[in-house]
Amino acid sequence: MKINKLTQLFIIVYLLFANNKIIAQLGVNATNTAPNLKAMLDVESADKGILIPRMNSAARDAIATPPNGLMIYNNQTNKFNYYNGAAWQETILGNQWAINGSNISYSGGNVGIGTTTPAASGQLDVSSTTKGFLPPRMTTAQRDLIVSPAAGLIIYNTTFKSVQVYNGTAWFSNVHFIGESYGGGIVFYIYDNGQHGLIAATADQGPIRWFGGTYTYTRAWADGVGAGLKNTAIVIANQGPVDGNTFAGTLCNEYSVTVGGVTYGDWYLPSKYELNLLYLQKTFVGGFSSFGYWSSSESSIFDAWVQSFSDGAPNLSLKGELGFVRAVRAF
Repeated sequence: MKINKLTQLFIIVYLLFANNKIIAQLGVNATNTAPNLKAMLDVESADKGILIPRMNSAARDAIATPPNGLMIYNNQTNKFNYYNGAAWQETILGNQWAINGSNISYSGGNVGIGTTTPAASGQLDVSSTTKGFLPPRMTTAQRDLIVSPAAGLIIYNTTFKSVQVYNGTAWFSNVHFIGESYGGGIVFYIYDNGQHGLIAATADQGPIRWFGGTYTYTRAWADGVGAGLKNTAIVIANQGPVDGNTFAGTLCNEYSVTVGGVTYGDWYLPSKYELNLLYLQKTFVGGFSSFGYWSSSESSIFDAWVQSFSDGAPNLSLKGELGFVRAVRAF
């Protein structure tokens, strides 16, 4: 009986295994070429495949002390199995994987994770009652290195601790965050889980006087978030007709900026408390002088509160002195 070359080769392989030793690489091909130097076994064919051992789950589980990486074809489940050193696992086959107990399915061009049938309307359908979805996490600097981000791209910004989406023009969040460009300025304070807060103008106004020309008690003594709006109105009502010159309160009240076709005109001089909140976030807002900034909080007939933006120290200054102004607004 004539034995073809391939049969002869397998006989040689058998004999080598019978001696419990293979000394060199093995190549199985019809072109008599040497095996690839990176492969212990190099099988070449244009019309045939490789059949690994086929067995059911019971026969597989009966293998004593299987080595890590051992592979079989499970003809009971029609899936390839491999041993990971602790248990048998299923490998990729067809339209579904089972990895660590979780299903990944593919149907009609859609991928499902945690479900065997992704919804027809969901390109990616993630289903779970115990786990959430983690988008890529990165700083603002890393986010801004993304080249030509697609509209709808989602990331978690670790700088601002906020989920952000690219709308085709700019990044925005479902909640507002400190440092965000919004409402005609830069957000520097948030509350109600980012639904409300305070915005600072993008540049300084002034330097300018605090009052309109006459030392009086204006009773602009309110403090806290939102108090600056009340103080500004009180000071303007008290000082407005004095000499007709612009002062800190009127400068902020008359400030407006148009962004995206929307004009924002409800600016005011921050209260002492609001001014300190702004100082605490001066790095995110930017563009500040190291000198004193006026608050709308009065101290006496002669003085009002200012804050140094070099060291954050609050001080009293004569109302007729010049100071910088940064208008704010609420949202």
